[in-house]
Amino acid sequence: MSGEFDFTQSAIIPYSIKDGELQILLITSIRNKKWIIPKGFIEFNLSPFESAKKEAFEEAGVIGTNETIELGSFTLNKYGGKTNIIVYSMEVEKFKEDYPEKNLRKRKWFPVKEAIDKITIPEVAEMIKSLGAEIKTGHSK
Repeated sequence: MSGEFDFTQSAIIPYSIKDGELQILLITSIRNKKWIIPKGFIEFNLSPFESAKKEAFEEAGVIGTNETIELGSFTLNKYGGKTNIIVYSMEVEKFKEDYPEKNLRKRKWFPVKEAIDKITIPEVAEMIKSLGAEIKTGHSK
């Protein structure tokens, strides 16, 4: 192996501000029902962020703004190789009742601290924490 990644995916941390408190939307994985963020392979005709937005709709039923912060990336050993996952933030504008993976996953809003506790990937927990700090400091609306 040359140390390069075999696959690249993009992911979204969907968030909303409810009553002045930042909330993070998590979904369950299909297989083991762990709390995760929406992610998928980057479609060849979409940017990584557009692709992640599409996954957020398919997996979580949410549509968000086009303003984003690239929060970072992490690596998983998956699909028989290394997968690099680029993570973006997305403020949720629409929360749809009907979406493609509605019957395969649960979705739930969590306060930041609880979302961090639910996520099993340390890098993603760290990104949720930094998003919390970013939004509190007023960088975003």
